[in-house]
Amino acid sequence: MKLAILGGGGVRMPAFVRAVLAGGANVFDEISLFEPDPVRRQTTGRLAVELAGLLGHPGMVTQTADPAEAFTGASFVFSAIRVGGDQGRVTDEQVALQRGLVGQETTGPGGAAMALRTIPVVLSYCEMLAQCSPGAVLINFTNPAGIITQAISLYGGVPAVGVCDTPNGTLERLGEFLGAEREAVQSEYSGLNHLGWITSFRVEGEERIGELLERYEELREFDHRFAAFDTDMVQRVGALPTEYVFYYYDPRRYVAGVARAGSSRGQDVLRLNEELLGGIGRAFEKGDVEDAWATYSLLLGVRSDTYMRTDTEGENHQTEARSLRSAEGPVPLAGAQIGGYEGVALQVIAGLSSRRPADVIVNTRNGPSMPFLEADDVVEVPSLVDGSGIHPRSAGELPRSARGLVTQMKEYERTLVEAAVTGNAELAEIALSFHPLVPGITEARELLSEYRRLHGPFLAYLR
Repeated sequence: MKLAILGGGGVRMPAFVRAVLAGGANVFDEISLFEPDPVRRQTTGRLAVELAGLLGHPGMVTQTADPAEAFTGASFVFSAIRVGGDQGRVTDEQVALQRGLVGQETTGPGGAAMALRTIPVVLSYCEMLAQCSPGAVLINFTNPAGIITQAISLYGGVPAVGVCDTPNGTLERLGEFLGAEREAVQSEYSGLNHLGWITSFRVEGEERIGELLERYEELREFDHRFAAFDTDMVQRVGALPTEYVFYYYDPRRYVAGVARAGSSRGQDVLRLNEELLGGIGRAFEKGDVEDAWATYSLLLGVRSDTYMRTDTEGENHQTEARSLRSAEGPVPLAGAQIGGYEGVALQVIAGLSSRRPADVIVNTRNGPSMPFLEADDVVEVPSLVDGSGIHPRSAGELPRSARGLVTQMKEYERTLVEAAVTGNAELAEIALSFHPLVPGITEARELLSEYRRLHGPFLAYLR
């Protein structure tokens, strides 16, 4: 079975290859990394290829600058691209932040700008995929994952599903908080990508959601993703939000935090990635793959450890993260644990290939799962994934305030997708005005005008 990866030089790819090959979950005969950027092919891409050899699978991971070559013969395709690169993300953030608005890569004005750059590119890849490997399933990691999966679902012409590790990560931490084994937990979750809530959490059949709400102050101390929220507000809502809901519940705190830190997450990631790529390149010049892996694992660990810290705490905590990671030393190559996006994606592949049916939270067509939305709206819900496809389960009922946010956001998403597909700039402005974090049509028009000016050729198709 062949896996093709769009964005094969992305910073996550060496970790993914290592996790699959060292973690005992390898089901692939070939992994083809499509990467148009020669610098990334020579650094993160090369590291992924050489790790495969070091782990006993020489030649299994290959690189190409030709997407058709990567697609041909593929059963599954991961899409993990960033149109406009890390600098594009910084631009997305700064345009919004300069207006006192949420500047974040997956939601608000920044998420809209990223989606508008990305949708035409992803759909062109879908067209090529349908020609090169009819029936191949596209698994979307590309942010903003919900909107991109919505676009592919409506207009891509290929089977597709979106994955994100946010819900699963939150559920795992709740289980750890209660001291519950993963197999003993049953939960209900629903929403959109980066806008979801846990409405039920049962341990061995006993409902514990009320206890979690009552003990929310303790949860805030337990994990920083819960500390982002106001206890009284969460208890009033009556469901546990996942971390990205923070941007909707407390946008002023986010904007103030970034100002206090003096640097946005995108700016931090840009610098970390430049350091990572440069460090891998120098390690290959002076040493071997193990030296490159040591540099890579340190900086990827720092990136992971500082996730959302600036946004919620007003400080990126990189100094502490570097000290801790340096003291721990490089992550061992052997015995990898598979988790995160990659773990969810591999569960989906196992189910669709009929090897191991699974219940997985994914982004897929709604069907009847959330009755207040349309059947072809892409939602994020628990689904049965098996050889016959992806079957969304009936979702737990969201609180009224959450339903209101989800309804408004889905109207924004669908309108933005239509604008991207038709190239209609005025419709894109209207879509952005629908977003809960944008204060009206005048602001939306000014924002889009600025994004079109700064992103130049990436948004030139809008008329």
